Amino acid sequence: MTLSEFESTLNHWGQEQVPFLFLVDFERERPLAWKINDVPSEILYSVRGFSNRSAAVQKNKTVKLRQHPISLSTYKTKFDYVKKKITLGDSYLTNLTVKTKIEIDASLEELFLASHADYKLCWKNKFLVFSPETFVQIRDGKIFSFPMKGTIDASIPAASKIILENPKELSEHVTIVDLIRNDLSAVAADVRVSRFRFISEIKNPQKNLLQVSSEIVGSLAHDYKSRLGTILTTLLPAGSISGAPKKKTAEIIAEAEGEKRNYYTGVFGYFDGTNLDSAVMIRFIEQEMNQFYYRSGGGITAQSEVEKEYHEVLDKIYVPVY
Repeated sequence: MTLSEFESTLNHWGQEQVPFLFLVDFERERPLAWKINDVPSEILYSVRGFSNRSAAVQKNKTVKLRQHPISLSTYKTKFDYVKKKITLGDSYLTNLTVKTKIEIDASLEELFLASHADYKLCWKNKFLVFSPETFVQIRDGKIFSFPMKGTIDASIPAASKIILENPKELSEHVTIVDLIRNDLSAVAADVRVSRFRFISEIKNPQKNLLQVSSEIVGSLAHDYKSRLGTILTTLLPAGSISGAPKKKTAEIIAEAEGEKRNYYTGVFGYFDGTNLDSAVMIRFIEQEMNQFYYRSGGGITAQSEVEKEYHEVLDKIYVPVY
């Protein structure tokens, strides 16, 4: 399915109020969509509890995860390239991600059933995502986005105060909020930031994290259901995992990372015939043959320090099983 076919298909299904599941890769080269009754058996999904598998989470499941991260020097090469581009003015904020070899003692399907997350998607023997981040929600004629920018170890004394008062984190968050506000303005009217920099806690067995988010909302035209595909393709890729300005920063990402992200940091979601809910595909494990890799990243600005960014990338390697 091409991106234009994806767009027209979702526009048609939205107009007909046909429930569907959709999936788009970061590069927007391999979008997929199925009517909800036609979702292949190798695809498992859960969108805020709506799932094609039992809602019951496996109890008392423990998962051992061992990291084999890239070296700090290897990460620094990528980081320095991004910082150079920022210094030259080609980007204000770039989301740099890396691929970490991991060992886990469970299958992707087992982790799907055992993990806790608002958004989960498992493609058998390919990848698993358990995302805490909404891309957009559409309900009652309004569109909502909740960009996440800013992560800190919850066990650090006064962690909330530290992250909210950190100038680098504030700058990064403001940049993304402004980017998402502008993005939503392309598809909606009366766009405003309804909540700015609120904190939520993400629990995991390794360490709990505090995540900083904002809420942005706009009003859609009365015929928005017939334009669902157009709305989604206009907003892609997600600003929180690309950067600003989006087009040029996407080029920097491709150069710095040296490989395609594919479905990592893409978007998936569900339309129930009336409302749409979707997620950014972060917290991502992919399988290549019998080897597993965890993909994670963070936003780089002119104020970023390499060692802090490197450790943030590693902090985000976890499975939410508890």
